[in-house]
Amino acid sequence: MSNWEVSKLHDWVIAGDIELGRGDIISKDDINNFPGPYPIYSSSAHRNGKFGEYAKYMFDEELITWSVDGGGNFFYRPKHKFSVTNVCGYMRIKTGNLHAPFIYYCLSGQHRYLTFDYTTKAHPSVIRRLYWLPRIEVVAQQKIAHILQTIDQTIEKTAALIEKYQQIKAGLMHDLFTRGIGADGKLRPLREQAPELYQQTPIGWIPKEWEPLKLKDILERFGGYLQTGPFGSQLHAHEYTHEGIPVVMPQDINEGKIEEAQIARIAEYRAQSLLKHRLKASDIIIARRGELSRAAAITSLERGWVCGTGCFLLRLGGTDLDARFFSHMYQHTVIQQQVAGLAVGTTMPSLNNEIMGKLIFPYMSKVEQSLISDKVDLVTDKVTTLRLELAKLYNKKSGLMHDLLTGKVQVQQNEPEVLDGL
Repeated sequence: MSNWEVSKLHDWVIAGDIELGRGDIISKDDINNFPGPYPIYSSSAHRNGKFGEYAKYMFDEELITWSVDGGGNFFYRPKHKFSVTNVCGYMRIKTGNLHAPFIYYCLSGQHRYLTFDYTTKAHPSVIRRLYWLPRIEVVAQQKIAHILQTIDQTIEKTAALIEKYQQIKAGLMHDLFTRGIGADGKLRPLREQAPELYQQTPIGWIPKEWEPLKLKDILERFGGYLQTGPFGSQLHAHEYTHEGIPVVMPQDINEGKIEEAQIARIAEYRAQSLLKHRLKASDIIIARRGELSRAAAITSLERGWVCGTGCFLLRLGGTDLDARFFSHMYQHTVIQQQVAGLAVGTTMPSLNNEIMGKLIFPYMSKVEQSLISDKVDLVTDKVTTLRLELAKLYNKKSGLMHDLLTGKVQVQQNEPEVLDGL
């Protein structure tokens, strides 16, 4: 443990080292009447707390702000012109013995262990008695803040890359699933450039070589089938364990992949009793309730796992179908617009076999299906890799915050910073 001397935020306020305040009421009418470039921050944790923009500003200085209503989240605001609303607090550092970015990280680290909501609000009078700050040299504060700011910058760059590749993927999928890949291995020309290559169908304009088919017709043609996962009466919640055969639920399907982190498991003998629900390579598992765009093609890694309650098992049959293509296609707007129009239920939309059978997919040669899937997989794998990197960075930051902000690991002014390549 640290030998740091610490004091409640209240004591720093009483000593005049820190000033706490609240913002002003700024209505949407105010914003509309005085349009301008200066940001307004409010209680939301999204978009860095930004509420809007305004011609006026309250501050042009370095401050820490936090959400009074809602979650009580803290934000570091470097010097710039901005305003904060009445549901947002601000903290002004009035002494040279405190470094604002370090204070922000200290408060954020403690905030992880506190809960505020719209009943229990983070009023200045409340937070000043809940939070504490260490009394350490300002050079040490600056060193710690710099280390944490460096990893935050890496997190921001990685998150921006994920967003970039998601946009690339969305554009690529649109092109691939409406134009496909011609005999030359390239995207077909746009319909406006070569209208003779396209046909109008119930799912829009598609290449003439493609055939729009209902899923039930595809399954009949190739000997496949669709079935729901085991009902609750077949597999009870008390049978789930932390070891054994994974059971795939809707929440385990993300970005076209199956995630194991929170997956439930059952004993091998129970999996054997559910033999018809065990997955094979080239199956597709699809969520039939909740977020209905969740789908994943099964690989050799998931062979033998069990399709869980709340999912469909789609076994395409034959050798002329690429499961990856149909998994990607199912997640695309061409199919999801049909799903949205057919799904039943208002509180939690759900699907059944009859609805699924009505979905119209484009069918083309296995070669073209695979070429399209390969291109989508390249971008999907890049996003998956970046997400794993981002998760590692968040874990690293969490460990650094614990070690550095409790004094468990001391920093020396003249020591080089080691962040494993960051």
